[in-house]
Amino acid sequence: MLDANLKEQLKTYLTNLKKDIELVASLDDSDKSIEMQGLLNDVAALSDKITLKEVRNDAERKPSFRVNRPGEDISVRFAGLPMGHEFTSLVLALLHVGGHPPKEDVKLLEQAAQLEGEFEFETFISLSCHNCPVVVQALNLMAALNPNVKHTMIDGGLFQDEVESRGVMAVPTVFLNGEEFGAGRMTLEEILNKADTGAAKRQAAELSKKDMFDLLVVGGGPSGASAAIYAARKGIRTGIVADRFGGQVMDTLAIENFISVKETQGPQLVAQLEEHVRSYEVDIMTNQRAVGLSADGIAEVTLENGAKLKSKALLIATGASWREMNVPGEKEYRGKGVAYCPHCDGPLFKGKRVAVIGGGNSGVEAAIDLAGIVSHVTLIEFDSKLRADAVLQKKLNSLPNVTVIVSALTKEVHGDGSKVVGLDYEDRTTGEMHKVELEGIFVQIGLVPNSAWAKGAIELSPRGEVVVDERGQTSAPCVFAAGDVTTVPYKQIIIAMGEGAKASLGAFDYLIRSSVADEQTSAA
Repeated sequence: MLDANLKEQLKTYLTNLKKDIELVASLDDSDKSIEMQGLLNDVAALSDKITLKEVRNDAERKPSFRVNRPGEDISVRFAGLPMGHEFTSLVLALLHVGGHPPKEDVKLLEQAAQLEGEFEFETFISLSCHNCPVVVQALNLMAALNPNVKHTMIDGGLFQDEVESRGVMAVPTVFLNGEEFGAGRMTLEEILNKADTGAAKRQAAELSKKDMFDLLVVGGGPSGASAAIYAARKGIRTGIVADRFGGQVMDTLAIENFISVKETQGPQLVAQLEEHVRSYEVDIMTNQRAVGLSADGIAEVTLENGAKLKSKALLIATGASWREMNVPGEKEYRGKGVAYCPHCDGPLFKGKRVAVIGGGNSGVEAAIDLAGIVSHVTLIEFDSKLRADAVLQKKLNSLPNVTVIVSALTKEVHGDGSKVVGLDYEDRTTGEMHKVELEGIFVQIGLVPNSAWAKGAIELSPRGEVVVDERGQTSAPCVFAAGDVTTVPYKQIIIAMGEGAKASLGAFDYLIRSSVADEQTSAA
C-alpha cells in the first residue's frame, strides 16, 4: 500500500512512540477493506510498539479502524482510507496516541484535557480537501488527550449513503452527539471555544487586561503578517488580533505568482508566515473577531466576546470574504448545496449536476475542475461574455459536459428543505425567467471587504473599502490599513504584503511624530 520512500519516512516518525498502540480494524470483503488492511499491515510492520487486530462488528462502519492504547478508552477512528491530505492526520494520530507530545499551545492542551461532558464528534471529509485535515487533527488530538471525547473521520466519497441521509453538502462538516456542530475550517482553539461554553467569557477577561499596544494589527493574512513583522523589528509593542491566521490565503490551493517561489499552496505559505511572525515578540490573539472601532487619538477595538483592546496606532488588515449572491435561498442552503470552495466540496457532488456562478478566472477554473467530477456543469455569467483568460475559456469550451449561459442574473436558490434542488435565473436580454434543476451551486463572483466593523470610525469607499493615502493612513490619523480591505487596486498576495509593510512604516512614523509632539507640548 505504501511505497518504500513513504515507509522509510513513517518508520522514522514512529521511533518517537513512547506507548504501545493497537490498531483495531473493522473490515469486510470489499476492495476498500482490502486496501485498508494493506495499509494497516504496512504501518504495523514499521514499529514493534504497534499491533493490529481485526474485529467483526456489524455496528461499525466498514472499512474503518481505531487507533487505541491497549487497555485504555481512546476513540480516534478513521472511517475510510486516510490518504491524500489525510495521511498526515494518521501520522499525528499515531504519534499523539503513542505518547509523543503535541506541538500545540500548553493552555489549549490543558483546556482539551479538562473538558467535561460527553463529546462524540464525527467529521465528514473529502480526501482532496486541504482544510479538512486541520479539523480532523484537532479533534483526534482532543480524543487522544481526553477520554470524554470520541472522534471519527468519515470519508464522504466512500460513505455516500450516509452523506445523503445526513444532508452533508460541504466539507469539513462536523457533528457532535448526532447534531451538526459546524462546517468549514476550524482550529483546535475554535473547536474548544465552541465546545467549552465558558471559554469566551474567560478569554474576554484576559484580553481586556492587556496593556496598551504601540501598534495593534487587526487581521492575520499576508498584509497583517507583513505589518506585524515590520513593526516588531522596530522594537515597539506589537499585537495581532485575528479571526484566524492566514485569512483568505488558507482557502487558496495553488499559488504560482508569488515572486521567487515558483509554486506553493495557501496553507503552506500561511504556515511559513506564522513561523516568521512568531520569531519576533508579537502578541498573537487568534479566534477573535473585531466588531467595533473607536479612534479618537487612541484606537480601541471591541471584540465579539466583549473584550476591548487599546493601541496608540491601529493597522486594519482584515482582507475580504467571498462575495455572496444575496438572493433568496442562498443563506438557507449554504452548506446544503450552496458552496464557495469547488476544490474542497466538489467531490461530494460526484455524478451530480451543479452550477458555477461567475465567468471570471475563478469561475471558469472552478467549472473546469468540477467537470471532471460531476455529471454536468452550468456556468452562469452576468456579463454578455466570459471574463476569464483566453486559455481557460478554450479549455472550458472543449468540455462536453459544460453549458455556458451569459447575460444571466441568478434570482433565487430552490431547495426541498434539506438540500438544493435548483435555481432561477433571468435572461437579461429578454427578461425571461428560467429554471435549472441541479444539486449544487458554487459561487465564484469575487470578494467583499471585511470593513463593516469599522464603519463610522473611518472613511469607507462606496464599495466598503477602507480609504487610504500613499502611506496607508486612513481618515483617522491613528488608524492605518493595508491589503484587500483597502482601496488599493489589484488584490494580490504579493501586493498585500508590500502594502502591509508600507502601512506599518507609516504607522511607525506616525508614532514617532506623535511622541515628539507630546514631548514638545509637555515641555511648553
